[in-house]
This record gives sequence, structure tokens and C-alpha cells, in this order.
Amino acid sequence: MYHDLETPALSALGFDDHFASQFSDPDAWDRAARVAVEHRGRYLLLSSTGTREGVLSGRLRHAVGSTAELPRVGDWVELGPLSGSGVAVIARVLERKTSFVRRDPGDPHGLQVIAANIDAAFVVCAESGSDDDRVRLRGVNPARLERYATAVRQSGARPVFVINKLDLAADPEQTIAHVRAVARGAEVIATSAFTGAGIERLRAAIGPSETLALVGPSGVGKSALTNRLLGREVERVGAVRSDDERGRHTTTHRELFVLTGGGLLIDTPGMRELGLSGEDGDVDAGFDEIATLGSECRFRDCRHAGEPGCAVITAIARGELDERRLWSRQKLEREIEHARQKLDPRARAAQKRMFKTRARAHRLRDKMGK
Repeated sequence: MYHDLETPALSALGFDDHFASQFSDPDAWDRAARVAVEHRGRYLLLSSTGTREGVLSGRLRHAVGSTAELPRVGDWVELGPLSGSGVAVIARVLERKTSFVRRDPGDPHGLQVIAANIDAAFVVCAESGSDDDRVRLRGVNPARLERYATAVRQSGARPVFVINKLDLAADPEQTIAHVRAVARGAEVIATSAFTGAGIERLRAAIGPSETLALVGPSGVGKSALTNRLLGREVERVGAVRSDDERGRHTTTHRELFVLTGGGLLIDTPGMRELGLSGEDGDVDAGFDEIATLGSECRFRDCRHAGEPGCAVITAIARGELDERRLWSRQKLEREIEHARQKLDPRARAAQKRMFKTRARAHRLRDKMGK
């Protein structure tokens, strides 16, 4: 799984002041390395001296409070002395600048780090070539795109919407307009990994020393885009099932690649579910038209759920706002709040107190009514 990479200087790997400030002595920067691959407790690390294999120190393994604190692809780490077998030993994980996460499917109270220290994420979608409109447009599902964009913004990175397989689109301009309506000002790039269309625009979107992650469901062509951007085949490309146009997982692990023209790319496996975390995030950024209307509501804390003087509900009634957008925003907000309750012990305790108070009030009301 590990393969040789030409490793440039630390700055070309994304090492900046944020990480440099975590070393008390600049002479220690040569102990900094970046995680390119993680596989069953062993790591492929990139450093100023090249690639090396690494393992966790015993102290780090026992000091972390959750698996989310262990090194993940994109992380910067500090290396200690070499082990007896000559393998690099990871002494600590440097504080992350950004962290693209999802709720851990196997642990309702935990988080899973998908990619660390990314500057942006290519949110990849694709229209299939199916004659069935319902199946054809499944790959550009607006609710799914809004979910991914919200998760990217929660991480601290910026979303870039990528429409792949443009050569299969029945009406490319309609598909692009469909995604732009969800992007709300974020960059939208149409590509075809098959023909090469739009690939140069993708490269131009990756600044020198920037790290971008490719994220999205299976079957949208993330692996093919990775191969195009690298100019060589490093990821296996899979087929799409003809019965439902769903893709098969071809990328089975996350990996960070150094691009020849500058910048770094993290390819990630397709995700069947992307549960939002309870981290703070600007949901309004993806629903700016609702936020603007909300400022005109009669009540400052209006939840757009039937309150008098609600400008959002009025706009829906007039046909000026798609009701689906409000539903999507409210669903994402509820999910984030629910995740926050699960992850934050103080919030869980406050919620329990609220439920107890509400139950006592109901009992008292029932008693008074008798």
C-alpha cells in the first residue's frame, strides 16, 4: 500500500506558522512529519528528508482520550527517537488547524476524523447516464450536497462543489444550475475525469501548499479525479451498478498525495452516511437567503415554524423561497444540536434537567386539572 513519493520542503507539505509555533525551538522542525497513510496502527509519514514508516509511542497510545485524538491522514506529528528497528516513533500529534469529521457510525458518542488540516474540500457529485430521471439526478441530490457543505464548513475549511462525469449529463447547463442553487456563492467546477474537461480548473483551485480533500459518496469518480490530478494511476477505478446507478467502493483507505504543480490532495473512500458533529459551524453560510429573510422576522428568535410575522414563511407562501431549503436547514440544525447533546456532558445534564422540569410541570398541571 505504501509507495514512494517525491517529498519537497516542509512548507510545500503545508507546514506553516500554526504548526511551527508548537515547537519551542526551530531546530526541532526537522522532527515534524505529516501523515500520508494510516493503516492498522502503522503510518506512512512525509518529512523534509523523505518518506518513512512510523508507529505510535506507548505514551501517546495510552494518553489519548478517544480515537479521534490519534494521528489521522493530514495530521502533523512530532517524531521522537527511532525505535530499535529503525522505525520512526510518533511522540505527539500537533494541534489541528482544521478537522473534517463525522459522527462515528460505530459509536454514537464519538467522532471519526476523515481528514485533518485541510484548507478546502472538493464536494464531488455526478449525474449518471440513466434514462430514469429519478436515478439520474440521485447523484446531485441537493440535501446531500447541503449536508457535505455544512460538514466542510464545520471543519473550518471551504467547500468547492465539483460536478464530475459531465459527459454523462443529459443537460449539462441544467445540472450546473441545479448545483449552483445549492452552492450559494461557493465555487462550482464541472469536470469529466473521462475526457479531462475541467481538470485544469481543479488544479487551479488548489493553491501552493494548500491541502484539499476529495469527499462524496461512492460512484461519483473521486478516484478517477485523483488519477487525473496526479497524472498517473494510483487509485483503482470501479464501475457503477446498472440497476440503481450506485457506485462501488474503490478507494478503501484515505491517502495524502503531493501534487507535482504544488499543493496536496487527500482522497477518501465514499461515505454511505455523513452524520454531522456537534461542533460549532455556520449553517447560515449555506442558507444565506434564509438568514437574510430571518433578519426581517418580527421576533429575533423566530424559528420559522409558524410564528406571527415570520418573513421566511411569508416568502415560501409567495413562492419566493423553496420550502425544501427551510426543511433542509432545520433538519441540519436539529442534527447538530442532537449531536452536541450527545457529545457534551454538560449539555446532556442540562437537557435532563429540562426534561425533569417539564415532566414536573405536566404532573402539576394534571394534578391541578383534577
